[in-house]
Amino acid sequence: MTERIQPPPLSTEKDFDGDSFSPIYTTTVTVNGGVAAHGRASGRARSSDGVLDLDLRMPTELGGDGRGTNPEQLFAAGFAACFHGALSLVARQEALDPAVISVAATVAFGRDPEDGGYLLHVDLVVDWPGVDPRVATALMQKADSLCPYARMAWKGTPTTITLTS
Repeated sequence: MTERIQPPPLSTEKDFDGDSFSPIYTTTVTVNGGVAAHGRASGRARSSDGVLDLDLRMPTELGGDGRGTNPEQLFAAGFAACFHGALSLVARQEALDPAVISVAATVAFGRDPEDGGYLLHVDLVVDWPGVDPRVATALMQKADSLCPYARMAWKGTPTTITLTS
């Protein structure tokens, strides 16, 4: 018999009043370039705990062989999972069963018309059968304000880049 996994006991209140960012969980994933010396084309991604260990490959649309995952798929999985978690949290607060909720994240990689660089575009689609659309919409808006991936999308994420050795 398998043990039931419990959702995390996270707060949905904006109850933190610290002076700086306060990490709750930190992870590191390292990517090398593989035979093509290009992380997207032939790299390998490994998490510091070894749980994530997979080949990265360019999708066929970008000239690759498509025989591995790519950063956009990983980002879509993370975004969908995070938003689903936030939505599940607020659903439970309203005594709604989140078991039927699914979240699909579509991530498009393309060119930015403002500067010609590269840009991502994300579309989230929530399937929540049996829930009044007005209730679902209000809870999706609350989840949007809680989900760190959604907040990153509309607020930005502080990033540092450091050279070692």
